[in-house]
Amino acid sequence: MMKTPYRYIYILTFYIAQLMCATHLLANEAVNIQPEQIIFSNKWLSQNDIVKAPAKTSKHAIKKVALYKDTNLYFAAPLGKPLLAHLQTIAPQADDKFLLEKGNFRFEFIVNGTSVYIEDLNLGAVLPEQKRQDLVLARPFFSQINEDSWGRFLWMRFMRKAENTAFNTGLNTLTINLSTYIDGLDTKVAPIIASGSIVVDTTKPRASENDIAIQAIAPTSDWKLSSASYDRTKIKALNKQIAELRFKEINAIVVVKNGELLIEQYYNGSNRNTLHNPRSVGKTFASTVMGIAINEGYIKNEEQVLSDFYDLKSFKHYSPAKAKVTIKELLTMSSNFDANDFDSGSAGNEENMYPLDDWVKFALDLPMKESKQNISNWQYFTAGVVVLGDILHQKVPNGLEQYAHKTLFAPLAINNYQWQYTPTGVANTAGGLALRALDFAKFGQLYQNNGRWNNTQVVPQQWVKESLSKQVPRGQSPDEGHYGYLFWHDTFPIGNKMMNVAYATGNGGNKVFIFKDIDLVVVINASAYNRIYAHPQVNEMMANYILPAVLE
Repeated sequence: MMKTPYRYIYILTFYIAQLMCATHLLANEAVNIQPEQIIFSNKWLSQNDIVKAPAKTSKHAIKKVALYKDTNLYFAAPLGKPLLAHLQTIAPQADDKFLLEKGNFRFEFIVNGTSVYIEDLNLGAVLPEQKRQDLVLARPFFSQINEDSWGRFLWMRFMRKAENTAFNTGLNTLTINLSTYIDGLDTKVAPIIASGSIVVDTTKPRASENDIAIQAIAPTSDWKLSSASYDRTKIKALNKQIAELRFKEINAIVVVKNGELLIEQYYNGSNRNTLHNPRSVGKTFASTVMGIAINEGYIKNEEQVLSDFYDLKSFKHYSPAKAKVTIKELLTMSSNFDANDFDSGSAGNEENMYPLDDWVKFALDLPMKESKQNISNWQYFTAGVVVLGDILHQKVPNGLEQYAHKTLFAPLAINNYQWQYTPTGVANTAGGLALRALDFAKFGQLYQNNGRWNNTQVVPQQWVKESLSKQVPRGQSPDEGHYGYLFWHDTFPIGNKMMNVAYATGNGGNKVFIFKDIDLVVVINASAYNRIYAHPQVNEMMANYILPAVLE
């Protein structure tokens, strides 16, 4: 007897489910299903809180949230029964495997009675076991700790649609309806599982004269203060926009022109001594230390290959191509590892690394791609920079942290800084190296000075040149920019002129800009971590306020 291939059974099941779903939903339209009540709160409420301690839960419920104040907004939606059971209700003929793979939650956001945004949650956003057993769906929409969550990104996409259009100034009613969908099936009339409303106050703070005023620069032994003029009205206008949250979560701005400190501004409680976590700006410091280590002979050159440092046959997916990956390819993120932090489905995505005990093993266990995907093969690869840090830690005297202090931080008189560490105790080159804003400016000016600081050649001049050059394109078109040795390369339009800039950049909108055509360094520290607006708002600040002000 001929056996029917599984994939045809699967397709047949799909279409049967589609027909049954449509029939079942039509029948359900007449059924009055009372949805559960979504609970809004300013703290995380767990499934255990809601199911086993409802009285305790009610104490944390809120009915109003101020959108532009330091606050949190979490939601918790009781489901009555697990998601899988809800999916079985609307597609009773489909098997569980199909429903778990193709079904998930649908959110509808209604502002002041008008449906503004509907999103079918990504199929992988809720794990299969959660779909089978969870009785509550709970996530942050926004919070002061900025934890990673699909709930935060869902909220940001909604706000992108609604912030400047659907919301009125003042009090608004936001209603959220939670239902389900099955990919490929018509589930537009799926019953609402849970629903809830909250008053959203969109009143923004008003800037005071003190907020708008340009901050005086206190004397410092590290910098000569500039007497150059600049357009102070533009910086005041920028201060006003930051105070009134047009630009959000900005903490510091430092401008150094011709090697002298021109502007130093702090916001949102930060000051000159605040250590800022710049996330991936820290990657660029790994490039700097690598250049110093090569110059001092602890590493031969950037063409050395991974097999010089590791027994790659002891890791998964060994191949000659992996053995031949060079330090330079890791510095330029063009190594052909199957890793892309911008692709959530990539095997080498950094989010798959962080829960593990050995990040270097994670990176070296990864397979290689079969062929290059574009002209440059550039793909953002955080784990590769962790490997660079580990190579340095192996080869330099006393390990990476002490070596970096002796050869980089001490010559720049940077004494107040803070490393993060990998699970194996190595200084973390993936990011998070916290410095003062003025010390990030020193780092930028070091490169502006071709590696010299106070008449000492800290970084080899040739290494600076190669680092700041356009080593690889970041895509198929030159318009997509280039990448150097853990430096980004782009242009800023100023009037009719395009200004070339190399820069270190990190999550939240953190930047160290080094302009090539003029002696200018700009540092921006921000904590808009994982916000959609983090980098676009910094680009707008630069193009419309900072550069026009200092390049008058």
